[in-house]
Amino acid sequence: MTPRAADRARYDRATAHLDAPVAIVDLEAFDANADDLVRRAAGKPVRVASKSVRCRALLERVLARPGFAGLMSFTLAESVWLARAGFEDVLLAYPSADRAAFTELTGDPKLAAAVTVMIDDPAQLDLVDRAREGRGQEVRVCLELDTSLQLFGGRVRVGARRSPLRGADQLAELARSVARRPGFRLVGLMAYEGHVAGVGDAVAGSPLRSRAIRLMQAAARRELAARRADVVRAVRAVAPDLEFVNGGGTGSVQHTAAEAAVTEIAAGSGLYVPRLFDNYTSFSGRPAALFAQPVVRRPGVGVVTVLGGGYPASGAPGADRLPVPYLPEGLRYDPQEGAGEVQTPLLGSPADDLLIGDKVWFRHAKAGELCERFDALRLVEGDRVTATVPTYRGEGRTFL
Repeated sequence: MTPRAADRARYDRATAHLDAPVAIVDLEAFDANADDLVRRAAGKPVRVASKSVRCRALLERVLARPGFAGLMSFTLAESVWLARAGFEDVLLAYPSADRAAFTELTGDPKLAAAVTVMIDDPAQLDLVDRAREGRGQEVRVCLELDTSLQLFGGRVRVGARRSPLRGADQLAELARSVARRPGFRLVGLMAYEGHVAGVGDAVAGSPLRSRAIRLMQAAARRELAARRADVVRAVRAVAPDLEFVNGGGTGSVQHTAAEAAVTEIAAGSGLYVPRLFDNYTSFSGRPAALFAQPVVRRPGVGVVTVLGGGYPASGAPGADRLPVPYLPEGLRYDPQEGAGEVQTPLLGSPADDLLIGDKVWFRHAKAGELCERFDALRLVEGDRVTATVPTYRGEGRTFL
């Protein structure tokens, strides 16, 4: 029996009493992935990206492990909710325009001490001041640096369009704006190199593309390391008590950790290891989060149909944004139908061994987005479900 076949047998036994659709997290794989992130971070703390987990019980589990410290949230409302739940160090990774949440934040000393907000423009401070309504709580602030690789005088850009701030002078000027402004304190700097951390460099069947990605990423790491060091020196000249410099992501942990200017690493997807993280030479994780759909039809030889399963991931549309049929091995989508909202035909010889009611196990393309489809995760240890924990959705929270 292959390792994947053994996993399928375990998951089927563990969930035999449960009807599909059902989502699981294999705790042995989850913990092994956590250990690997800590190993690659080489002594620097790992801040957990909550967007990639979206389950408070699992956030608590990973933060209880050595090597992890703090959360990186994705909306201000989520940040406030997590802080009220007892998480004491929450870095909001994106600027916010949520006036109600800013009013709540600035009116509560516990929240203001726990949450750090992200800015890349003084206008974002204006918005906080308008929402403050005379409240005196000091707001913790982090600046974001643009990490994109720009070539040929900026005519070619590689990387996400995030912060408009690229140079040390720009970041230092914004740091001075924060320092001059009553009611704000600059505590951090963040730079997320998504074109390195979130792009696989071993694309199956595409050796030339894979080599081009590796060359791009090597150039991007060199350019960013030098620029980030300059920016950190400039910002620290304005704010010598800067608490943290955050960088990285699951796919670049060891590279970012090697930069002296970086004090902590951000990662989250590497805990679940969704399908988009299969194509990396820098690390290899274990799929920990899966979902099962039930077989409801057998239309013919080599075909079964499962209920639903059309859970596409965010990003540029493409086949790589679809979940992948994972167990049993050898199933594939019908190219005429793909993954459907209410039914999904699957082709391949393993279909002939599946009966009505059997489970087909899938991996989502991304990590936390799976939790927007399920209100609970079944935690599997060995061949047993040992706990059922709510996702954000299961707690009635849908932040985006």
